[in-house]
Amino acid sequence: MITIDLAGRNGLILGVANRRSLAWAIAERLNAAGMRLALSYAGDRLRENVEKLAEDLTDPLVLPCDVTDDEQIRGLFERIGDEMGHLDSLVHSVAFARKEDLEGTFRGTSREGWRTALEISAFSLVACMNHAAPLMGGEERGGSVVTLSYLAAERAMPNYNVMGSAKAALEHAVRQLALELGPQNVRVNALSAGPVSTLSARGIGDFNVMLKHHRERACLRRNITAGEVGDTALFLLSDLGSGVTGETIHVDAGYACLAF
Repeated sequence: MITIDLAGRNGLILGVANRRSLAWAIAERLNAAGMRLALSYAGDRLRENVEKLAEDLTDPLVLPCDVTDDEQIRGLFERIGDEMGHLDSLVHSVAFARKEDLEGTFRGTSREGWRTALEISAFSLVACMNHAAPLMGGEERGGSVVTLSYLAAERAMPNYNVMGSAKAALEHAVRQLALELGPQNVRVNALSAGPVSTLSARGIGDFNVMLKHHRERACLRRNITAGEVGDTALFLLSDLGSGVTGETIHVDAGYACLAF
């Protein structure tokens, strides 16, 4: 059994919502490996919930960050620099589209709905990395970034609509950032997870039908767990993933490789 020791390393996780979220599954794995974590929350409505989750972590930071506000992004990374000194890992689990843009037709997506989905779900990674990069990397220390995507970035999916466009933009950003940050030994990858019953996933129409379809068709004939996403993120954020960057790794029980 391989033991991963991340003691002395610092990580930031953007987008923890509750105990069922993929971001929290990643946080649990990183904390168990010894990494000190900062969790961000967007707005006072989520603050209490994130602070409650952070009680299970060792010496955490809980900081506000609305990714649509450049000043809050800047302030988040200034606090991390002041209180942590450096950043080894960043997990980006931020996505949002308006309810009406997930329920209607894709061709009916409004200009504002398109802007909102791509700004929050894709541009937020670019904006955050502009401030995170100076805190990361170096020949010896390096750094690793993981964001969460979905197969709709590559294929047409019913009901996913503009969020598929946002995930496609996100995966392009991963490749571009990997190229740009590689010289400072910072790796950037995406995890394309199969459907998991999280709060955000339940906002997609016919989500239970999607779960059943994946379970019946995937190579392993089952759905994945949030813990499996956490394990893969732990690999990428540790030295075990030192040769992997610019990739989208599917954690979906083999569904993405099928042609039927």
